[in-house]
Amino acid sequence: MVFEDPASQRLRTELDRIAPSDTTVLVIGETGTGKELVSRYMHANSRRASGPFVAVNCGAFSDTLAEAELFGFEKGAFTGALKTQAGWFEAANNGTLLLDEIGDMPPALQVKLLRVLQEREVVRVGSRKPIPVDVRVIAATNVDLEAAVRARRFREDLYFRLNVASVRLLPLRERPGDIATLAGHFLAIYRERLGRPDLTLGVEALRQMTRCPWPGNIRQLENLIHNAVLLAAGPVIGPDEVRLRCHGQGSAMAEESRRTDLESGVRELIERAVAAGEPDIHERLVRTAIRTAFDLVAGNQIKAADSLGMTRNAFRTQLAHLGTIPPRRRAVPAGRAARTTIDLPIGYQKYGTSAILKMRGAVEQRLAEHRYRVTWTEFVSGPQLMDALENSRVAFVATGETPPVFAQAAGVPLLYVGFDPPAPGAEALMVRRNSPFWSTADLRGCKVALHTGSNVHYFLLRALQAQGLSLDDIRAIHMRPPEALEALLEGTIDGWAIWDPLLSSAQLRGDTRVLTDGNGLVPNHQFYLTTPPFAERNPEAILILLDELSKAGEYAARHGAEAARTMSGALGIGTDALELAFSRLTYGARPLDDDAVRQQQAVADSFHGLGLLRASIRVEDAVWARA
Repeated sequence: MVFEDPASQRLRTELDRIAPSDTTVLVIGETGTGKELVSRYMHANSRRASGPFVAVNCGAFSDTLAEAELFGFEKGAFTGALKTQAGWFEAANNGTLLLDEIGDMPPALQVKLLRVLQEREVVRVGSRKPIPVDVRVIAATNVDLEAAVRARRFREDLYFRLNVASVRLLPLRERPGDIATLAGHFLAIYRERLGRPDLTLGVEALRQMTRCPWPGNIRQLENLIHNAVLLAAGPVIGPDEVRLRCHGQGSAMAEESRRTDLESGVRELIERAVAAGEPDIHERLVRTAIRTAFDLVAGNQIKAADSLGMTRNAFRTQLAHLGTIPPRRRAVPAGRAARTTIDLPIGYQKYGTSAILKMRGAVEQRLAEHRYRVTWTEFVSGPQLMDALENSRVAFVATGETPPVFAQAAGVPLLYVGFDPPAPGAEALMVRRNSPFWSTADLRGCKVALHTGSNVHYFLLRALQAQGLSLDDIRAIHMRPPEALEALLEGTIDGWAIWDPLLSSAQLRGDTRVLTDGNGLVPNHQFYLTTPPFAERNPEAILILLDELSKAGEYAARHGAEAARTMSGALGIGTDALELAFSRLTYGARPLDDDAVRQQQAVADSFHGLGLLRASIRVEDAVWARA
């Protein structure tokens, strides 16, 4: 794999973690991004490397012969079956089978594929004898399988079974650092193949290539280089030979090209600033964006906010923070004395992003400028935070996916005001190192500890579903985290569903191991919530909190070692464990978008379908609609 872009390097690291296992993998990416290439890479770096690698295009199956192609057939099973023939599963025995374009598989075949994946045996067409197969399955798709599930075009149980681990390949336009390297790679191939050993790629041609959005991705780039080698009249490939049509290909593509140019330009500036050791880069970037937009429209706040994709309230908060305008004060009704302070009680968990915010101490001073007095109250887990929110003991909390779903179903008045991007690797199912269990399916009938109603409740549900099990197939035991670790090590329980940084702390002990984590199973969002009355009366406080939470998360993600050293003593967790946890952290607290709402609705629907919620809910009914 010819990868140079940082995003691609992170992908390689992810593949190196997944490859040695026998885990079923779902590879997601646009056409031409290299799904078969990364599948071959995982096969080559697995214990099956000496076995066969078989790639099959599911979209090429006809409805009538699809089953015979995959599972084989006996002589005389149908017209034209002149001899017994093994299917692709048998051909890939002791190796890896890539089911490419799995989203195009006929519905009738999906049922039979699910059974083969669960039972690890095939039955040829025309036979009743099961044949055991030892095959690692990698499925690839360029379609949104979750949307296909909702549209009933793809079976949900098969999706869960395939999506044990997932790998998402970015389109070439989102990893521009790979363009020059890939171009050089393909140039070397076709120079040799076409007898042009002295041919080089010109600077202007390469510059033109870096500006293209590449709708056909790597496949388009390879074909372009191949064609350029054929057309080049001299020793240097110029812009005329590359024959790119990157402009005028439609508004969406032009917009994507402009977006890529903007991100590339900002990226280059940040790289130079970081290399030079310049301070406060994030703050300066935000300040420059706000002031530039403000100046370009001659001080019109509405137009400036719209140009940056912000609400006016959020833009005003930034202007006030920069000192460009005075902080907004609430009008005091006639005959009433002005309140000198507004109490803002914040509930937090010892190990959450809010704890980092509290440790940094910047938010109290900033909110004090707006007449807010912050107090902090620590809670053990999300369900306790929801209880405190219901009883008005706190006005702002941060928690995982499950607690707000149970709270909303119970009638707790709450509002989602923001969320952090997914962090699926930050929760996992753990067992003892010497445990005989190597798959979630092995825990059938066993004792598994979790903090009921916390974010790992949904993770455990999904981990079981991926193996065709449910919560009824295990003995789920409610335990507080410290008690659960002790019980696991003593052998009182068989498994433990836990989140970071306790996950990282247990992982580094040496006497535990991760059975499976949330990758490919759950998004593991962290949500920020408040009450409707507080949001209505204090929108500026919420915006300030979200801004400071974003900075706190970014600090932990970018300066994990420093944050770990600072917080280790207070949290009672080793520096190494905290640094590992921070490396899994995602940052960038932001308002909820449609995708986050949809994923949270899926959490609610899962629990309601199992009869675990008091009532069905609509998550979007509890999303803060900012003015």
